[in-house]
Amino acid sequence: MAPVVQKFRLGEQPTDFAYWQTQPYQARLAALEQIRQEYIASHYDPEPTFQRVYTIVKRE
Repeated sequence: MAPVVQKFRLGEQPTDFAYWQTQPYQARLAALEQIRQEYIASHYDPEPTFQRVYTIVKRE
């Protein structure tokens, strides 16, 4: 995706909805999938921790 820069006066800037309506559905789905993957990675992936080591001891 090529970076695009546009200048607007405050209050004259278009809405995000208008931007996404101009994009093809493939680009919208790709952006949605990227947002979904980032959300899942930040909320549901467990943080790496030390593993617990259990030792079984027989009592006689």
